[in-house]
Amino acid sequence: MVTKDQRRRQLAREKFERQQQRRVAERSKYRRRNAVIAAVVAVVVAAGGASWAMGLGSGTKDDAAASASTSPSASTASKAPDPCAKAAAGSVATKTWKQEPAVTIDKTAKYVFDLQTTCGDIALNLDAANAPHTVNSFKFLADNGYFDHTKCHRLTTSGIYVLQCGDPTGQGSGGPGYTIPDENLKAKSISKGTYPAGTVAMANTGSAHTGGSQFFLVYKDSTLPASYTPFGTISSSGMTVLNKIAAAGAAGGTGDGAPNATVVINKATVTKS
Repeated sequence: MVTKDQRRRQLAREKFERQQQRRVAERSKYRRRNAVIAAVVAVVVAAGGASWAMGLGSGTKDDAAASASTSPSASTASKAPDPCAKAAAGSVATKTWKQEPAVTIDKTAKYVFDLQTTCGDIALNLDAANAPHTVNSFKFLADNGYFDHTKCHRLTTSGIYVLQCGDPTGQGSGGPGYTIPDENLKAKSISKGTYPAGTVAMANTGSAHTGGSQFFLVYKDSTLPASYTPFGTISSSGMTVLNKIAAAGAAGGTGDGAPNATVVINKATVTKS
């Protein structure tokens, strides 16, 4: 017999899957519109990549039934105070690449992805052995300043508990111009349909091998299918920062939106430890 808690998790999962499908459809429509505009005015419009999501990347409102029992009304919720500092001066990089960089990392070595954010430093210990393409891509992007001055654009606080980052547009639709293959999907840690707290994983468009630059940080065990490359773990000090961000809540009080905390990655580096 399905328990009330199992049913709640199932509804939350189905909600995010619907959001993912809707965002991909919306992005396709947006691209077609841009193509028409480009033809009329003879201007090449940069589409900015696909919509990366983990059942997340849109911010589009969905059916209220799936979360009505756990999320407060947007009209009555108040915005929590911003616990983060002012962002460092600088601008977001706009460069993209046509193909994935060649894998040059040492697959036997340990790498650390350091995020110097306005809310505190978050260190991610990367799994080069089991996710070499992903770790190599993140080192390449970090070395090129791709993540610097970008905003973490989405926080979920109901059913699935993650902070999503890595989009230079800050809207969930940006990417580096190339995609990387899925990896490590048979990891024991996610084999039972749960991404445990402390996991860092790739977002995607809902199809296989569509990861780009967007990733999500799990601050509480989250029920998700094993479709999102897990490629590292969050340090204990990083989890403290992440929980501070989560405690401030999401905009609108719906449990799914831009974080109330202004989370900006001032500087990101990937170093061999």
